[in-house]
Amino acid sequence: MAIVPQTATSAYPGRSWNARLYPGTLATTARFREDLRHDLAELAGSAPDLLDDLLLCGSEMFANAVNHTRSGRADGRVVRTLSVPAATDRGTTLRLSVIDDGLPDDSAGLPRIPVQRTAQEWEDAECGRGLLLVSNLAAAWGTRAVVDFPFCGALGTVVWAEFTHATCSSGLAAGC
Repeated sequence: MAIVPQTATSAYPGRSWNARLYPGTLATTARFREDLRHDLAELAGSAPDLLDDLLLCGSEMFANAVNHTRSGRADGRVVRTLSVPAATDRGTTLRLSVIDDGLPDDSAGLPRIPVQRTAQEWEDAECGRGLLLVSNLAAAWGTRAVVDFPFCGALGTVVWAEFTHATCSSGLAAGC
């Protein structure tokens, strides 16, 4: 049997952290961010850009759940998951998901980036940029119902984002 050197990331594929449950308040965003920072610290050699992107996108995803779903109600909750679904010789993918309590009755549907805005409307808008940030910083992102069954759509929405960074012999890094 040949002995092959392994990178520091070889132990990470399939790694997942315990899901975290938060009250659905904007004041909880700082705790959400700190918990995410703490969990990401377990990845040896993580590139600062990776951490910054995940923290910013996670904060935006959390705030959206609180502001635009039933998670923001008095008894609302938000769940965060974090995992490393894949690592190859070219890079490691981290997946961050935020799960809300479901869309309010007056909702227009699943979260999406506003597309019918003029340049002036984008400049004047007080909201609507969070998912645009996620779209630009993540390698991939999307939404789905927690339960994919016709009459279960009100049970919650998963907003997920994947971040892929090059793998080096010392761990995760942005520019090896």
